[in-house]
Amino acid sequence: MPAENAPAAGNLDDDDYPAYTMGRAAAVLGTTPAFLRSVGETGLIAPLRSEGGHRRYSRRQLRIVARARELVDQGTPVEAACRIISLENQLEDALRLNRETSRKPDGHAADI
Repeated sequence: MPAENAPAAGNLDDDDYPAYTMGRAAAVLGTTPAFLRSVGETGLIAPLRSEGGHRRYSRRQLRIVARARELVDQGTPVEAACRIISLENQLEDALRLNRETSRKPDGHAADI
């Protein structure tokens, strides 16, 4: 989470900095604010709320919503698309953990 008083220029490379308003995020993704809200309601993403209560999205969240949009455009219901993405993320994490734990302390892969 970005620091409250961090200069904006320092956040340009931060994928987690909530730089996009709902309207801008929807425009960038070619979708509607309602679609963004529906993805958020599934719990797949949790946009930051500004002091005024407005949703703010990061680039990482926009990539996740874009993936959900791909699946929905292929005919998958929003809830199912978000579950698929969640499972894809869990699989990626498990594979990364498996790779890390299968290495010996000296950095070489373990013999199987």
